[in-house]
Amino acid sequence: MAEINQQQISDSDTEYALDRKNVARILFAVDRADRDALVQLMEPLHAADIADLLEQINGADRAALVRLYGQDFDGDILSELDETIRESVISILHPEVLAEAVRDLETDDVVDLLEDLDEPQHEAILDALEDSDRAAVEQSMTYPEFSAGRLMQREVVMAPDHWNVGETIDFLRNAESLPEQFYHVVLVDPRMRPLGNVTLGRLMSSGRATLLASILEESFQTIPVTQDEGDVAYAFNQYHLISAPVVDENDRLVGVITIDDAMAVLDEENEEDILRLAGVDSESRLSDRVADTIKRRLPWLAVNLLTAVLASLVIAQFEAAIGQLVALAVLMPIVASMGGNAGTQSLTVAVRALATKDLTGANVWRVIRREILVGFVNGVVFAVIMGAVGVFWFGSPGLGAVIAAAMVINLVVAGLSGIAVPLVMEKAGVDPALASGTFVTTVTDVVGFFAFLGLATIVLL
Repeated sequence: MAEINQQQISDSDTEYALDRKNVARILFAVDRADRDALVQLMEPLHAADIADLLEQINGADRAALVRLYGQDFDGDILSELDETIRESVISILHPEVLAEAVRDLETDDVVDLLEDLDEPQHEAILDALEDSDRAAVEQSMTYPEFSAGRLMQREVVMAPDHWNVGETIDFLRNAESLPEQFYHVVLVDPRMRPLGNVTLGRLMSSGRATLLASILEESFQTIPVTQDEGDVAYAFNQYHLISAPVVDENDRLVGVITIDDAMAVLDEENEEDILRLAGVDSESRLSDRVADTIKRRLPWLAVNLLTAVLASLVIAQFEAAIGQLVALAVLMPIVASMGGNAGTQSLTVAVRALATKDLTGANVWRVIRREILVGFVNGVVFAVIMGAVGVFWFGSPGLGAVIAAAMVINLVVAGLSGIAVPLVMEKAGVDPALASGTFVTTVTDVVGFFAFLGLATIVLL
């Protein structure tokens, strides 16, 4: 049974990964310039899988594949592509193929494409749109970057507040075009102000004479057009929204945001926090060139070097003590390492809680007390272990007592700094994920070395 479960786990790890044999067949078809075989192999793949394929192969193969695939290239593939790859793919596509691909996209996807492209490519995409779609996209581009106005789609299914179910269904059936995906009919007043949402389920299950106003969804939120997209994603997650109308400064309906776009933002926010916690630029991608990767990582490595020098200066103050008792040099990295790991644990929890707005002024002191207590208890546990190591390994009860005390001190400080540093950075208007890790590590290194070596100097020498 254990073997079966392990196999199931192994299979699940690769369930959604690209089939390597299929990738090899696709590349072989490209190498042979066999377009029929390529189309046949690509046809079953989802747009997201094709985007993954284009991101994983090298530039020469990517260019050859895009050219050979030609008119079958779908606009959804462009919307799924990482922006670092998307620009090069667009430059390879024939203008007619690009125009056809873009015409099938919703306005929010077109705006997403334009945000990362140069002016000539802007015009190529805008020229491919119908006049009404172009006007809608250009209007969306006037809103601030990373705002709800950039995230929303302009295609909205709406109905006046006096309509009933029958009138709405007839309207939907006779409409020349509807959004590819929508979940609600937005009820609006004569001034185009949204009053509520009617789910498609309630619409289809109610009698034709039922007024829309009587079957509105209980949960209803409107999104200001200038609201930050991170706050939009938070609202969707917090209030379990499927879609939400976007309103201008006069509370008039200008668009709608759907859950797929909100969750994409939430995913990007989480990825950004993870990268920044590791001191990696949030724009870093696997497809980046060596020079770009160096440029993004070098500054943070330089900051880490400075903080490491600071920790080394603390050690230098106790050079004589280390020279007299070599065991100090053996054990002091343990104290610093344990503090760094404990600080990272607290820091990760704090940054995530700040991002989800769970850590506020109402509970901050309770959380700080908890982290200090956790650090103290963990410190005592490992103090007993390392105290025993000091006695049995080096035969020195005094050394055991020193490292035990230093362990308690550093883990308490680690818990405190893991919460305090991101809080201070947020108050200063700096992203808590941006450099908190570097500062927390510096604090735990400096305190760990100073506590251990200082106590050793006082007690043992």
